[in-house]
Amino acid sequence: MPYLGGEETVRELRRALSNPHIQTDHLRYRNTIHRVIRLMSQGVDVSGLFSEMVKACATGDIVQKKLVYVFLCSYASVNPELSLLVINTLRKDCSDPNPMVRSLALRNMCNLRLPGLCEYVEQPLTAGLKDKAACVRRVAVLGWAKIHALLPNTEIDAAVVNELYGLLRDPDPVVMVNCLRALEEILEEEGGVAINKPIAHHLLNRLKECDVWGQSEVLSVLQRYRPRSEDELFDILSLLDPALLSHHVPIMAATLRLFLSLCSMLPAVCVSALERARGPLLAAAGSSSRELRYAALCHIQLLLRSEPGLMGEHYKRFYCGYAEPPYIKQSKIQVLVELVNDDNVAVVLDELKGYCTDVNTETSQAAINAIECFPAGRIGEIRPVTRETHGSIGRSYDDRCLGILTGLLELKQEHITSAVLQTLRDLVWVSPQYGDAVCSALEKWEDQLQDTQGRGALLWLLGVYGDRLSGAPYILEDFIDGVRSEVSAEVKTELLTATLRVFLSRPAETQDMMGRLLQHCIEEELDMCVRDQALLYYRLLHCGIEDVRRVLQCGRRSDLSLGPLIGRPPEPISQWASIFNTLEPLMLGASSAGNSDPSTLTPYTLTSHSEPMTSDPHLMTPKLKDPDLTAPACSGQCLSLSSTLSPEEFERLWLQTEKGEFLEAYVMCPVPRCSPESLQVALQLVNIQTLAFTAPNKLPWKMYLYTHSSHTLTPHSSTTPPNTLILAEVLQAGGDGVKKVKEELIEDQENEREESVKEGEGGEERRGEMSGGVGGEDGGKGELLVRMRQYTGEKTTLTEFLSVLTTVLNAQHTA
Repeated sequence: MPYLGGEETVRELRRALSNPHIQTDHLRYRNTIHRVIRLMSQGVDVSGLFSEMVKACATGDIVQKKLVYVFLCSYASVNPELSLLVINTLRKDCSDPNPMVRSLALRNMCNLRLPGLCEYVEQPLTAGLKDKAACVRRVAVLGWAKIHALLPNTEIDAAVVNELYGLLRDPDPVVMVNCLRALEEILEEEGGVAINKPIAHHLLNRLKECDVWGQSEVLSVLQRYRPRSEDELFDILSLLDPALLSHHVPIMAATLRLFLSLCSMLPAVCVSALERARGPLLAAAGSSSRELRYAALCHIQLLLRSEPGLMGEHYKRFYCGYAEPPYIKQSKIQVLVELVNDDNVAVVLDELKGYCTDVNTETSQAAINAIECFPAGRIGEIRPVTRETHGSIGRSYDDRCLGILTGLLELKQEHITSAVLQTLRDLVWVSPQYGDAVCSALEKWEDQLQDTQGRGALLWLLGVYGDRLSGAPYILEDFIDGVRSEVSAEVKTELLTATLRVFLSRPAETQDMMGRLLQHCIEEELDMCVRDQALLYYRLLHCGIEDVRRVLQCGRRSDLSLGPLIGRPPEPISQWASIFNTLEPLMLGASSAGNSDPSTLTPYTLTSHSEPMTSDPHLMTPKLKDPDLTAPACSGQCLSLSSTLSPEEFERLWLQTEKGEFLEAYVMCPVPRCSPESLQVALQLVNIQTLAFTAPNKLPWKMYLYTHSSHTLTPHSSTTPPNTLILAEVLQAGGDGVKKVKEELIEDQENEREESVKEGEGGEERRGEMSGGVGGEDGGKGELLVRMRQYTGEKTTLTEFLSVLTTVLNAQHTA
């Protein structure tokens, strides 16, 4: 026998297919065709047998027809002219008494995918829509969708569309679902199939007749329907309620998404739906299918953004299994962090400690990072910020977390040590009060790291705490001795800064090595960034030690009295309902799905001719002569927490605005007569998040806020940005401090008014800062200074945010 994939095999098959003796023996003829299909599936080019296979389709044997049709559909694009030879046979089969033959011929006629054959296919497809056999109607409906996909610029006849709408009431559920899918594709430019009340009720009543795929398709299409009355809404919810408990995860997920869409204005109903779907979601999170398990975990993270306590009692269901893949372990670790509360914090900490030594480096680093931001923020003095006990801790577990992190350094494993050092660096940057514990862990450091990120973190810690670490100069000396073999510019720049910082506190031990490092970086270094930084430090040293100390020691901007608030406020369910049961939670992760990056927003500069801001209710009203300022009720703006900011992101964005590129406003508000925690809850009710505040008995008292101003586009404001990030600082600096600021603000306000009178309404626009008036007559004693900065947006954005903020502050003042 010739080689399986050789040309001799193809020639032998051609002779066999043309042999009349074999053609008269149906069994041998079918076996020969089987051999052709087998070779085709193995990648052998058998397109030369196209003519012989066309002749073989003229048979009454349905098995042989299927085999030949598979061959013809595979090679029709290679032989488009020869494919016309099979059209007559296919059209003849479309009239065959056997419905299986009719459906098979109709399906393969559409699968030929040749534009020139469309004129021959339309008539059989139209007849197939009215066929008595359901299997033929199923194929005919999908055939029209294939024709539209093959010729997208060709409009389907309106009579065909009407016929498809009529088949939505076909007794066969598969035909009904196929019609929905076909109409969705054919009418895509018109917004898809039109769902009115009769169609919606018909689909809901027949939902149980469909299979899993069909029910998911119907529920997806029903997303566009909106009930006209509350009674109709609850009738629909009653029909959908059993599907929330379906053991088929696709049906449950599609039903839950429809629930959230219909009940967007009924938060209590949405919460009840989430609670009913908790069981199926937990079952899916424990499924034997890894893909289904991962998808369920991603959607559970999405739900926890609005309901932190939804899965609190089932936190053990999210413990990692030994044989689970890393991506599932990392997702479970993220869920565990969200489920931490006072009752399970110790148990979850012990569980995360075990994950820190996982054989997979990414899982190990994820567990270490989870301990660092445990829970949902930084360790330390933890204050609850939500009305739920889940996701927040009322006691301090900082010592235990630090003990776990420092204990991991003793394992002497490269990836664990690197992750811990980066974690400790981030920790002391935000909370410098933990510096002593970190120094004690690094006191006997003798390891040699190879990871670039870990080496950079170690050098940063040595530079900041070099005066407390006895071995800091000697560790730096090892780095300097090997600087010629160092390939990372990041490590070199960090080494320069760390050496100079240690030199300020221990000059005798580091003077010689610092000189060698500067000489190498200036004279031999090829990286221009490293060379320029070395030159900067060299010239800075010529200016004097005090100048060096002032430049380097201003880098630590964290306030020792500021304790980050742990936990984020619950987001509205409507914020993520539109992406539920889609691929977006899987691609972006539930923690980042639908979030916008504030760093990508374009800065906007306010011109100085605008009206000044003030906390006076009369002056807060926009002047009618300014066409840019409109009443808040007409602007279509609302505050929302579309994305959360970490303390590091807030600090970076706040410091980024110091150059005067962004809007800034100063107003005076009365001091609230309530605790900071009560004020925080009041602000959360209007979607203003409190990031951090100092203790009530400390001065200066500070509180940092942020929110997002969402805009609704109107014909008159088509250029309004969809989302504006607003940052704010509330400060009580004492009587003299605020009084001085108030006097400056009054003086600036009077100067601006005088200039505006001189320039008139047609004066030139100039760049400037937005300053506000003052409220009260007590000289500033006991009042709050509010500074606001925004990214992008119109002038009314800060005005409306200020209106909401002052309303809350005034209400808390009189409470």
